[in-house]
Amino acid sequence: MAATALLFRRTTNHFAKPIYRATTMPQQARSQSSLPANKFLVTPAELDKVLKANAPSSLSTAPKTIAVCGTWFLPNDPQKRTGYETYKKSHIRKARFFDLDKVADTTSPYPHMLPSPEVFRNAMCRLGINRDDTVVVYDSAELGILSAPRVAWTFKVFGHPAVHLLNNFKLWVDEGYPVEEGEQRQFERTQYPTPELDKSRVSAFKDVRKVAFDHNKEGREEVQILDARPGGRFAGTDPEPRPGLSSGHMPGARSIPVGELLDPQTKAFLPADQLRKVFEQKGVDPNKPIISSCGTGVTATIIDTALAEAGYGSGDRRIYDGSWTEWAQRVQTSENLIVKSG
Repeated sequence: MAATALLFRRTTNHFAKPIYRATTMPQQARSQSSLPANKFLVTPAELDKVLKANAPSSLSTAPKTIAVCGTWFLPNDPQKRTGYETYKKSHIRKARFFDLDKVADTTSPYPHMLPSPEVFRNAMCRLGINRDDTVVVYDSAELGILSAPRVAWTFKVFGHPAVHLLNNFKLWVDEGYPVEEGEQRQFERTQYPTPELDKSRVSAFKDVRKVAFDHNKEGREEVQILDARPGGRFAGTDPEPRPGLSSGHMPGARSIPVGELLDPQTKAFLPADQLRKVFEQKGVDPNKPIISSCGTGVTATIIDTALAEAGYGSGDRRIYDGSWTEWAQRVQTSENLIVKSG
């Protein structure tokens, strides 16, 4: 148990006028029209109110509240949709588009791994985001919740102070809040500082391998692994969307398909009490460390968000960045680290 605990302690073609750069604003002024710092999920009404109050102008030097579209689609999307094409069809006014596949470690053999601090900084400068701006991330109306939690988590991993998630853009559209269409605007570059990566939020392959080995050898579960993929892929009965990749799961992992955490009609997160019931039914211990995993580290952040809303993990929650795509390619057959239960 001591070894595992130590592991956790050690170890993101109609252009408008440019938006003006913000500078630091006194705290008392900022608090008049800002989102609650202790509330991660925000409603369409809350975001609309703040966007109106914080609308930047040529005379404004105040930090802004900025909507960030984090839409992304699985590589086997039957409609061949892309995040940016969906953004162009409909997005919150002056929203930035955060490309998960480009703001990433593009040298890695695994998709959209966390970017370097320099890559993240350059993206912020290009998108006209300052460190003291508040960002609210959202998905497309079609998806409801999918990749936006990953984008929000990336902001958090790089220490951006004020990050929220819209719950969700489908409700924003259904309730009649304003949207616009067209290419992303050109934003005035900012001078975002180079951030540091918060390693306490991330698990690497070696970390998860240690947890899996402990489970195989001694049945130990000091660290819980939660898997967001559909049940068939978890069980090993359905194929992975990436050709040639084995399905199955890590030893000791629990299956929590993300659809169980979202309202089937609105595609928004379930209320906290309902999320707690889901985790209770899955046998998740709220007081033990948790690693969330999925196919490529995207939908794992849906579990992580739901855990936070439900009060699970005691703050010791991590995302396995490479997730199953890395795991299935790196483990050796002789290690018995791919379990098929179907």
